[in-house]
Amino acid sequence: MVKESLVIDEIKKHSIKLNSNDDLNSLVEAAGEAEFVLLGEASHGTSEFYSFRAEITKRLIKEKGFSIIGVEGDWPSCFTINRFIKGERNGTAANALQDFNRWPTWMWANKEVESLISWLKEYNDQSNGNVGFYGIDVYSLWESMEEMVRQLQKISPRSAEKARQAFECFEPFDRRPENYGISAAFYEEDCVEEIIALLTEIRTKKHKLDKLGDETALNLEVNGMVTLNAERYYRAMVEGGPDDWNIRDTHMVSAIEAVKKSYGNSSKVIVWEHNTHIGDARATDMKAEGLVNVGQLLREKYGQQAVFAVGFGTHHGSVIASSRWGDPLKIMEVPKAAKGSWEDLMNRAGAYNKILMFNPKKDTVFNHTFGHRAIGVVYNPEVELLGNYVPSRMAQRYDAFVYLDKTTALNPLSVANAYT
Repeated sequence: MVKESLVIDEIKKHSIKLNSNDDLNSLVEAAGEAEFVLLGEASHGTSEFYSFRAEITKRLIKEKGFSIIGVEGDWPSCFTINRFIKGERNGTAANALQDFNRWPTWMWANKEVESLISWLKEYNDQSNGNVGFYGIDVYSLWESMEEMVRQLQKISPRSAEKARQAFECFEPFDRRPENYGISAAFYEEDCVEEIIALLTEIRTKKHKLDKLGDETALNLEVNGMVTLNAERYYRAMVEGGPDDWNIRDTHMVSAIEAVKKSYGNSSKVIVWEHNTHIGDARATDMKAEGLVNVGQLLREKYGQQAVFAVGFGTHHGSVIASSRWGDPLKIMEVPKAAKGSWEDLMNRAGAYNKILMFNPKKDTVFNHTFGHRAIGVVYNPEVELLGNYVPSRMAQRYDAFVYLDKTTALNPLSVANAYT
């Protein structure tokens, strides 16, 4: 076990004070050389995580030629944002964010994201840019199928009929994934045949779709991918084990790759996800549990130099989360970090915001294992010591770390059906 005093001294020696956006220069320069920049967060409800990621994102777009933003959100809802910032949909950023009406709405329907979306719209308008905003998660099974039906009705009645048949197969489950998962896992009553028939039909139309010159083909491709992988995910979720997590993160990588391919091989991608997705799983206890994640998969496939992962964390403050899955959001206290945790050591090295750049070959101290706090959409501060700290070798998990000493809760927008 490395001495805490040694770790604190090394943090003091190598960290950069983060007093203003200008202090992000070294981070932006280092990240800008990568093909994929992964921006994490230690919670889904912290304002500063969103604000600093937004600033980094803007600079990577303006200064380093990044054109794709992939986020831990549903493809259909994010595609509404994508159309808005590309001038294909009227209204305001707040209007476009109303599509995020399924719990947990606050993750994307918030003022911090609204500000970024407005900036992206203005940037595309003024520079004739093609920056896009895409959801890479797997949860939107029903919404993705509805979108496929709508799109195919405009192109091919026969294909639309295939989509309706697949959609009808899922209808008896009342949009409750757990109902479908139980039926598929234990009673062998599933919709796999209908999904495969639909995806086969879409593939036969690919040449025709590509000629449209817009993102219709991409929209159908990824919604089809969501449908297939969501079916697998919900089945695996009921069966237990690591498969559901691995299906989800593997899908996220596939969605990123589909978008990147549509932009061209030289395109560069920014990804916004929780630290548990973007920080290399091999540097945590996830590996022993048979879990992989986006950060690991991208590094393995494209090489260490092509991927730049930035972790985020805080010592204390407040956060938006819920007490149970599906419950109304609350502003909760984030207590001071546990003694000896990574966040505690960062605080003891100086109670101010800072950036730490890692070099795993040289930073041997940071290759030791530390507890690293992770807060999800469901959170109970009173028992966080029992499950909210992930054992992590920080210099192997991330390329850089943004530490924000005291943080505040996200600012949600009012969205219809927000708590259903």
